[in-house]
Amino acid sequence: MNQILNNLFNRGSKFLGSKFPIMGGAMSWVSESNLVAAISNAGGFGIIACGSMTSDQLKNEINKTKKKTTKPFGVNLILVHPQIDELFNACFESEVEFIILAGGFPKKSQILRLKEKNIKTIAFASTLLVGEKLIKNGIDALIIEGNEAGGHIGPVSSLVLAQEILPNINKVPVFVAGGIGRGEIFLNYLNLGASGCQIGTRFVCATESIAHIKFKEAFIRSEARNSKVSIQLDDRLPVIPVRAIENEASKEFVETQKKNLLLLDKGEISLKEAQLNVEKFWAGSLKRAVIDGDIVKGSLMAGQSVSLVKKIQPVTEIINEIISQAELQIKNSKLNEVEKNEL
Repeated sequence: MNQILNNLFNRGSKFLGSKFPIMGGAMSWVSESNLVAAISNAGGFGIIACGSMTSDQLKNEINKTKKKTTKPFGVNLILVHPQIDELFNACFESEVEFIILAGGFPKKSQILRLKEKNIKTIAFASTLLVGEKLIKNGIDALIIEGNEAGGHIGPVSSLVLAQEILPNINKVPVFVAGGIGRGEIFLNYLNLGASGCQIGTRFVCATESIAHIKFKEAFIRSEARNSKVSIQLDDRLPVIPVRAIENEASKEFVETQKKNLLLLDKGEISLKEAQLNVEKFWAGSLKRAVIDGDIVKGSLMAGQSVSLVKKIQPVTEIINEIISQAELQIKNSKLNEVEKNEL
């Protein structure tokens, strides 16, 4: 591997314990033992998407992953999960080494509880201020995820977040996510100070991904403009925006919000229950698409980099493509520099 790239990889790879500082995005129903192990075995860092799993289901998924790889991998936990404490215990019992905390701002007590078990903790920073507070609370690494990403997203693009956060945070490794599909942009983020990246959408169509063939074909057919952000109907029911390929599920999400707003107005459910109902909609809808192949009424969560997904290919091939593209970019930059000096 190119020495310049190797140097840029050093901090992220050392932290993750992987050959390449490329994290697999945690995608519910997609990021299970097969894909997670394949990413880790290929030199990346696989991440199990716990999603709405029970603690027993999570322990089973962790054990299955350990049977398929001896390489490091992590577990992504959604903080609003009603059994979050049980999920923590499942990770303790399964001797998980890395936990990615998503779907909210983790409490300092939660971070410390994980660190007491020698678990490396990673969380999402939506702003510089949030990142600094997370570091103060003891987080080991950060992910900055732009709204080009698929699934649940924030309001700001990766490019802007990178400019805001990367020059100002050096105490912990920072990984960039959202819209990354080629090695050239990955290299640019590394040069800006990132320790690595997180990629989800490109791995959906991996040979090792259990996603239904119809789900994969929908990705291959789609362009960046087809990946759209969900609409929030009312500030009374704040929901995290979701980016997905537009279909009937996008319209059903609007109806789900209307139904829960009505129940909220009547006092029949609490705000937390309404938000959980919305999350359950996405979980069920996503399963319908990923597992059952219903690409009409199932959710097609995909980042804008879906336009870069052209075929079904092995994880190793995907990662090698990204590395080769970054290496070629370095080589071309050197050639351009030589040509300038000769003029």
